Amino acid sequence: MTDVFAAADAVVYDLDGTLVELAVDWDAVADDVAGVYAANALVPPTGDLWSHLDAAGEYGIADPVEAAVAGHERRGARESPGLPLGDWLAAGDDGRPAAVCSLNCEAACRIAVETHGLDDAVGAVIGRDTVENHKPDPEPLLAATEALDVDPARAVFVGDSASDRVTAERAGVPFVWAADAIGE
Repeated sequence: MTDVFAAADAVVYDLDGTLVELAVDWDAVADDVAGVYAANALVPPTGDLWSHLDAAGEYGIADPVEAAVAGHERRGARESPGLPLGDWLAAGDDGRPAAVCSLNCEAACRIAVETHGLDDAVGAVIGRDTVENHKPDPEPLLAATEALDVDPARAVFVGDSASDRVTAERAGVPFVWAADAIGE
């Protein structure tokens, strides 16, 4: 367990790749999003799936694009295998307030939390659609620390991606890699 992780008053966890592994075929998601653009006679902007999601509002197709992505995420949350950090959290050995802050939709996060028995350990869930902006913007992480009623500097954000690290830096929240949190 890292000193930063151990010293925090509260912990905010990323979901996918940190607590669970969402069973999502991201190529199929991208195909479905491209299908929404095509059905509206639009060409998606260049870039990855998340840039297509972000641009959908400008094209007037935000709702169907979000629905396409979220449908896959909800299904994937039900079938998601747990990861060691999630198993540790579910065991209840920590006792500190905890939240989830994820780029996945809130409904999928809640399904995964329930599926893996994290309900008692997780006091707040912030998904990409809970607040106006999504990671790596600091807004969702700050919303999670606010929901836990903890100063961001006294919390820690545990994640598995460079985007998670950037989110933490922008929010002024210490960051710990998921693999280092409990010495996996």
